[in-house]
Amino acid sequence: MTVRQVSTGASSDHASHWHDIDWARCHREVRRLQTRIVKATQEGKHGKARALQWLLTHSFSGKALAVKRVTENRGKRTPGVDGITWSTPKSKLEAVSSLKRHGYRPCPLRRIYIPKANGKQRPLGIPCMVDRAQQALYLLALEPIAETMADPNSYGFRSARSAADAIEQCFRALARSDCAQWILEADIRSCFDEISHDWLIANIPMDKAILRGWLKAGYLHDQVLYATQAGTPQGGIISPTLMNMTLDGLERKLRAQARKRHGSSKVNIVRYADDFVITGATREVLTDVVRPMVEQFLAERGLSLSPEKTRITHIDDGFDFLGMNVRKYGGKLLIKPAKANVQRFLRKLRGMVKGSATMRHDLLIRQLNPLIRGWANYYQRVVSKRTFSKVSDAIWQCLWRWARRRHPTKGAHWVKRKYFRVVDHRQWVFGTQVGEKPASGKPALLTLFDVASTPIRRHRKIKGAANPFDPQWESYFEARLGHEMMDSLEGRKRLIRLWWDQGRACSICCQPITKTSGWRLFHLERVTEGGTDAMRNLSMLHPDCHGIARGRRFSVVKPAPATGL
Repeated sequence: MTVRQVSTGASSDHASHWHDIDWARCHREVRRLQTRIVKATQEGKHGKARALQWLLTHSFSGKALAVKRVTENRGKRTPGVDGITWSTPKSKLEAVSSLKRHGYRPCPLRRIYIPKANGKQRPLGIPCMVDRAQQALYLLALEPIAETMADPNSYGFRSARSAADAIEQCFRALARSDCAQWILEADIRSCFDEISHDWLIANIPMDKAILRGWLKAGYLHDQVLYATQAGTPQGGIISPTLMNMTLDGLERKLRAQARKRHGSSKVNIVRYADDFVITGATREVLTDVVRPMVEQFLAERGLSLSPEKTRITHIDDGFDFLGMNVRKYGGKLLIKPAKANVQRFLRKLRGMVKGSATMRHDLLIRQLNPLIRGWANYYQRVVSKRTFSKVSDAIWQCLWRWARRRHPTKGAHWVKRKYFRVVDHRQWVFGTQVGEKPASGKPALLTLFDVASTPIRRHRKIKGAANPFDPQWESYFEARLGHEMMDSLEGRKRLIRLWWDQGRACSICCQPITKTSGWRLFHLERVTEGGTDAMRNLSMLHPDCHGIARGRRFSVVKPAPATGL
């Protein structure tokens, strides 16, 4: 599928309007520079990599994509200390021109506190829009280097990696009978808040003056300015990458030293952001070799382990990691949803239902479905079938109490007829009729997502050396993308066919449509003007590109269907 504008589009570096920017060209230019940065880094040409970083951070394409990112993410309406947001096309285009290194001085962060699961509060720093855009811009130049230098088994805050990859690596490191039996559960104390500024400035390959400005900007709380002597703020776009680069190198050092001292010590590390576990053949290996080595590595970066949360566990006793419980039962490794996380999910769901005592039936279902579906999708890669069944029973009990409280004078049979349906031989399905189906004209049935019917699928772990910025891995990521999309769209044959017919890419920006990016259907001919839901009248776009297509009146033309990959 191809796209052309009705009016002649301006070139990307001379755009007179925000919607006139050629986003496909911007992505191509930035991607080309990122690929060259990866190649220079792999060849050890660090001077050339710095020069390419300078080109990217001074390019119109990089600046435009940086502004696009910060004006389309979840925090786009949250201002910093200056109270400014970029919400109009004019302000966005002006923001692109304002992103300059000369004269740039970061503003202090706006400090807020959000509650943690343990009852404590997590400090969150909110930068101003211009600082967010500058961080997004320099992240475009830093991320290719970070991916090239990253530890193979680091999975948090990285492109194309997820918690499911980390859990699958845990399975590979512990499943066999000859695998390690002991695990060091490590917890870094206030990782984001205590990273040494001196270490970051000396070791992070980016503009030192810009980085120093971000680190030393301070924060405002209750109209009082506080200086920052250490740490990188949680809430900054570039902070997760800085944290990852701070901890990179730990895996290589651990394996080299453990092999040198103890030979076959079965030392493996699985890290997701600042949470990690390390396996060992014996308790002594973890106590005498691994833990002192980790503490020394962290101390060089201003970090330390939390004595209260760091422990050594046997695999038969199990441990919790990323919301999963990893444990061997009679020599067989099973990874299940952690009990604490299941209870936390049910408490949240019960709170939502209890707070919706007067909410309409269909609105409650629409409110609960994203929560239940997201939770089920996170745990569908592990041994969760029995847990899903128990959770489904708990959800039914919660909704039955909700329905009975709404009608205290009615009998159970009346309540069942009003709120529950029979669907495909399943009794007691919480649902209601809404609107009409376009084809048949019959009422459509809206039902609660059935967590018990979620299929269990083994996750395909990403290869440790895979680099999304390296052209050598392009075919690997294309194949992986196809598998992920087919899994997420199973049962929706029309969407799968549409996705393949248009080359698996958005028709506006020509970037891949993935499970993470999401998509929206676009009617080529508006329904209000006689358009239908037929395949020939639909296109699959990114959510943000959908708004651009509607705003700028794109003309979309369909070619012949694709015949191959």
